[in-house]
Amino acid sequence: MRTSTESALRLTVYVGENDVWRHRPLYSEIVHRAREAGLAGASAFRGVEGFGASALVHTTRLLSLSEDLPVAVVIVDRPERVRGFLPELAELVEEGAVTLDEVEIVRWAHESDRDGDQNQHGDEGEAR
Repeated sequence: MRTSTESALRLTVYVGENDVWRHRPLYSEIVHRAREAGLAGASAFRGVEGFGASALVHTTRLLSLSEDLPVAVVIVDRPERVRGFLPELAELVEEGAVTLDEVEIVRWAHESDRDGDQNQHGDEGEAR
């Protein structure tokens, strides 16, 4: 494992579980577009409780409000790659929040990197 760190941006998109884009869950559309854009990775996390602009608390504990739980889609990559993806989000996200945070990558590896700590392009110790 490398011991040096690398600067990156974490993009987090907060949407509702029931938000859709052309009959597909919005969080799924964001993840698939991130993949098509060649970003390093994207994950969608379902919240167990939360509220947004409406101030209505959605929770798994109340059956009547458990239909539209919060979902956070998290993407981490080099700053220029994340910023280049923002126009895609402008098209997709009509409600919700989008945040950017500066982060440091401590480990950035893929299963194929185990031999020699190389990324998919074969560069020693460099993220995509």
